[in-house]
Amino acid sequence: MGLKKFEEHAEKVKTLPAALSNEDMLILYGLYKQATVGPVNTSRPGMLDLKGKAKWDAWKAVEGKSKDEAMGDYITKVKQLLEAAGMSS
Repeated sequence: MGLKKFEEHAEKVKTLPAALSNEDMLILYGLYKQATVGPVNTSRPGMLDLKGKAKWDAWKAVEGKSKDEAMGDYITKVKQLLEAAGMSS
């Protein structure tokens, strides 16, 4: 997957309806971080930071993927969400 296509889909995410499920948002977050940063490079947030922990866990869940794999999975997920929202990818 090319970086340009990945960046295009990262922009398209912003056009999705705000009613995305938390699960979908966390999947996208984890794949985006894996594609752009690589494996988790921070410690897990404390127990009072529920949102931070959920985001960290989503990133950690895709830790074994290469940046290219994460980009490909991200693009696929964005396409699925665009189709589900009745928007073209």
